[in-house]
Amino acid sequence: MPDVIKRLRSLLKAGADDKIKETARRFFKEEVKVYGFKTAEVTKVGKELLKELKEKQKAEIFELCEELWRSGYMEESFIACAWAYSLRAKFEPADFRTFEKWAGGYVSNWASCDTLCNHTIGTFVEMYPEYIDKLKKWAVSKNRWMRRAAAVSLIVPARKGKFLAEIFEISDILLMDGDDLVQKGYGWMLKSASQAYRDEVFKYVMSKKAVMPRTALRYAIEKMPQDMRKKAMEK
Repeated sequence: MPDVIKRLRSLLKAGADDKIKETARRFFKEEVKVYGFKTAEVTKVGKELLKELKEKQKAEIFELCEELWRSGYMEESFIACAWAYSLRAKFEPADFRTFEKWAGGYVSNWASCDTLCNHTIGTFVEMYPEYIDKLKKWAVSKNRWMRRAAAVSLIVPARKGKFLAEIFEISDILLMDGDDLVQKGYGWMLKSASQAYRDEVFKYVMSKKAVMPRTALRYAIEKMPQDMRKKAMEK
C-alpha cells in the first residue's frame, strides 16, 4: 500500500467521531461505510496530502484514487473525487473509461455518486460533449447509481445553460423510473436547467406532469415562482 494512503487512513481513523458516524448514517437508507468525519475536515485532509502528489503522473494519481474507491469508505471516495478533479486540466477522452468504472463499480450511495458526478464527470462532459451519449446509456442501466449518475453529471453544466436538449432526453429516459433517488437526481437536473431556461423547463414539466413522479416534479419546480409551482402541482 502506498505511503500516502497509509497516512491518510491513519489520519481518518485517528480523527473518527462516533457521533458524526451515527449522524451520517441517518442520511442514507442503504448501509454506508464511514469513519465519522465532517466533510469539510475530509476535504482539508485530502488537500494537504494532495500537495505530496504534485510530481506524480495522472495515471499514478488515478491508481491511488482507485485504491481509495476500493476501500468502500465514503470519506475515501470524497478524497478520490477531489484528487481526480484536481487533474481536470489534463483530462482526455480515454479517462471516461476510468470514471465509468468508478461510477459503476464502486459508488454505493448518493453522496459518493454526486461528489464524483457533479464535478469530475460534469467537467469531463463539458470538455468532451460527445460523451453525453454515454450518459444516455447509463440512464437505462440496471444499476441505480449509474441511472442517477446519468442525470447528476449534468447538474453543473445545466446551471450554465448547457445541454438543454440532452437534459430533456435523459429526463425522458428516466421519467418513469421507480427509484426515488433516481427521481430526485433527474428532478435536480431539471431544477438546475431551470436557472437558465425557466420557461422551457416549465413547459417540459407541464407536458409530463400527468406521469412524472411527484418526487421528481417537486425537485424540478423548486426554484420557480410560486404561481408556476402551484400550476405544476395541480392535479
